[in-house]
Amino acid sequence: MTLEVSELGGAGGTRRQPALVLHPDLKGAEKTREAASALEEALALAEALPGIEVRGGEVVRLQRAHPGMLFGSGKVAEIKARIEALGVELVLIDGPVSPIQQRNLEKEWGVKLLDRTGLILEIFADRARTREGVLQVELAALTYQRTRLVRAWTHLERQRGGLGFVGGPGETQIEADRRAIDTQVVRLRRQLEKVVKTRELHRAARRRVPYPIVALVGYTNAGKSTLFNRLTGADVMAKDMLFATLDPTMRAVTLPGGLQVILSDTVGFISDLPTQLVAAFRATLEEVLEADLILHVRDIAHPETEEQAADVESILTDLGVDAGVRRLEVWNKIDLLPADDPRLTIAARRDSVVAVSALTGAGLEALIEAVGLTLGDERRVETVTIGHADGRARAFAYEAGLVLEEEVGDDGVRMTLSWSPRQKAHFESLLV
Repeated sequence: MTLEVSELGGAGGTRRQPALVLHPDLKGAEKTREAASALEEALALAEALPGIEVRGGEVVRLQRAHPGMLFGSGKVAEIKARIEALGVELVLIDGPVSPIQQRNLEKEWGVKLLDRTGLILEIFADRARTREGVLQVELAALTYQRTRLVRAWTHLERQRGGLGFVGGPGETQIEADRRAIDTQVVRLRRQLEKVVKTRELHRAARRRVPYPIVALVGYTNAGKSTLFNRLTGADVMAKDMLFATLDPTMRAVTLPGGLQVILSDTVGFISDLPTQLVAAFRATLEEVLEADLILHVRDIAHPETEEQAADVESILTDLGVDAGVRRLEVWNKIDLLPADDPRLTIAARRDSVVAVSALTGAGLEALIEAVGLTLGDERRVETVTIGHADGRARAFAYEAGLVLEEEVGDDGVRMTLSWSPRQKAHFESLLV
């Protein structure tokens, strides 16, 4: 499969580095999706990185991976001719490339080369906004660089907003060795420890206000940020672009039944996400680990929505998310489905599925209702008697607006409260 520049050419403006995307299709290798679909995703990844103009994409069939060049000599020559014809300066290979293969191909083709891990790192570096996100990207990048010192890194050039893998001419070159990288890794880990402690203080503060955490997760570009914006009125970056959101954004939302929840928008998942990136962003996904309810947002109109859903579940498992955490599947982008699509009927019959369009707002009321029911939004009125020493519990009840009536007696304080099960549990945890 080959895509030409007419299909993929970039817009005008500042000069962008012309690139070619290659997806190696290895015969006999275990595959989670079709090669054509994998190439389409790789092209979307490349388009998500500023400064790149994608001039073509191609699936390269391989009988086996050659240790020195990845591709056979004939295919290497064929790709070189294509590179020269398109005026390409950067080749993006959608898969793992060893340091030796990378060095040899760059020498043979006379271009810079980036594998899937390097490309995703570049995108992460461009998107990360919080202090922790930036540090996590730098740490992952250094780990990646350290494995590739065979290349000496003399050709790499740093550019603003990235990691330097995709530099432009005339910019400052990077010279790195293991000792320098190890020193930087130690420095970054110390800084991360401080940042993580600060985040722990913030999480502890949230725990004292026992609002349920509702985490939006899903495959990248499934529409999580658009849905988040619809539900909260927040102005989170929401574009038709892979990895548009990389740092979690949290907002308080009051459901119609009166229950307040904290809604968290998180980084999108993707197939074959390098393990070092999953580890590096584990802290960024802490809200998912602590969530009371996970909303798994799916692009139900995508031809590989089932495969994407399986990838998300796999990464959630890798992150250590408890299988017992309550979940709802949000089948998003129903505006792209025909009115008689059978998936709409399936969604209507399943209690754990809500079909919505974050773009048009269709189905959002049903989603909000489902969230409330799942979290136990039905508030109950109960009367309890607490001791005079239970000031913390009494203060919480007033701060959370739970108190309907109160009567102070010699033997304690009799309170009539309207609360959710979670609020009740927190109140009882504060009793002496």
